[in-house]
Amino acid sequence: MTAFLRRRRGGAPGDGEAFDRRLILPMILGAILNPINSTMLAVALVPIGIAFGAPASQTAWLVTGLYLATAVGQPVVGRLIDLYGPRRLYLAGAVLIGAGGVVGTLAPSLGVLVLARVLIGFGTCAGYPAAMNLIRREAERTGRESPQTVLTVLAVSTQTVAVVGPTLGGLLIAAGGWHATFLVNVPLALACLVLGAWWLPRETPVGREGRAGLAARIDLVGIAAFTVALVALLGFLVHPEMRLAVLPVLAVAAGAGLVWWELRAASPFLDLRLLAGNGPLLATYARSLLTAVSSYSLLYGFTQWLEEGRGLDPSVAGLVLLPVFGAGIVVSTLTGRSPAIRGKLLVGAATQVVVAAALLTLGPSSSVWLLVGIAVVAGVPQGLNNLANQNALYHQATPERIGSSAGLLRTFYYLGAIVASTAGGVVLSPRADTPGLHDLAWFMLGAAALFVVVTVADRSLGRVTAADAAGP
Repeated sequence: MTAFLRRRRGGAPGDGEAFDRRLILPMILGAILNPINSTMLAVALVPIGIAFGAPASQTAWLVTGLYLATAVGQPVVGRLIDLYGPRRLYLAGAVLIGAGGVVGTLAPSLGVLVLARVLIGFGTCAGYPAAMNLIRREAERTGRESPQTVLTVLAVSTQTVAVVGPTLGGLLIAAGGWHATFLVNVPLALACLVLGAWWLPRETPVGREGRAGLAARIDLVGIAAFTVALVALLGFLVHPEMRLAVLPVLAVAAGAGLVWWELRAASPFLDLRLLAGNGPLLATYARSLLTAVSSYSLLYGFTQWLEEGRGLDPSVAGLVLLPVFGAGIVVSTLTGRSPAIRGKLLVGAATQVVVAAALLTLGPSSSVWLLVGIAVVAGVPQGLNNLANQNALYHQATPERIGSSAGLLRTFYYLGAIVASTAGGVVLSPRADTPGLHDLAWFMLGAAALFVVVTVADRSLGRVTAADAAGP
């Protein structure tokens, strides 16, 4: 990697150069394609169901398909990025996104539409790990170990997409029907191809022996076992039914096989010994999962209650939720340059507890202004925790595995989102009434309390210092 950096810039790491700003646009565009496809589809599920005569239980696979593909694919693609560099995987991902957009636009059936979502999911797996890999490489080249500003821009951009995604989806549907929510991926993929080919650094060419050596380091057995275990686990969490009870058994068996193999593999896909010895990174993964549990419980459950329990019109409910994302963006922007990772997490942990406790006080006659106030407070952990977890991982992950480590961070986050969705489905069924919201609030309070424990117990956060003053 050092030789690659010297060849690209003609200097050695630590020569004081600034972060290459040309990388920022392709990094952001690649990283936001996954969240924008996640949020944009929310407003398209009903018209898609009408078009294909499919109930909600079937159109839900459009969401599940993307989650499964990205939860499995991000650490796998991240590992390939660590081995082969970000450029190849970034461009290959763009091709898959474009292909998924075309297939989805022309889909003759719901099954083909689900396939298109899976293609898009796998295609978007390269964006975030590639961005983290590029940031790490630039840090080594410039000698600026913590490019805080770029990390903040990356976090804020994905949060911003969460705000505009549903709105963009609605505009696209108004202009061209639900097909437009798939077709839009084609120009976005083309933009990734052009920007990636133009600005992403080329890798140093390797000979046949070098390519063979890299190929030998791809742990296909470990990847296969990881895939089976995660798909089985997530498949059951998404649809926790007795007829699917074999899935958790399969997940445990595949997980045991994964552990057995990875402890013996010469070049493991998941270096379990390294992970086991990196308690701070494991704590960050746990916090990422718990962050998603709280965030998505609010997003799924609170929104349903606003409409069914509080009786608000869907458009009004959407406006009530808007301050969550708006406050999150503002908080991330204002605190992004601060290196105080532990402080951010402690404030985020405390406000998660406050939000969960506040939900316990709500009832059918609660003031709209009280609801808006809760949404504003909920934006604080939204803005602090994701940013702090990302920055903590940047310091804690082994540089040679930054791509796969970043991908695994997203996997834990998606796992938390699915846990939240499952919990919401249980306590808010058959109707999102006030007792159901209170049950969900107790669940959120438990997750928030665990987040506090994990954060307070992680003494390593106090040692994570950042030389941010030299950031771009």
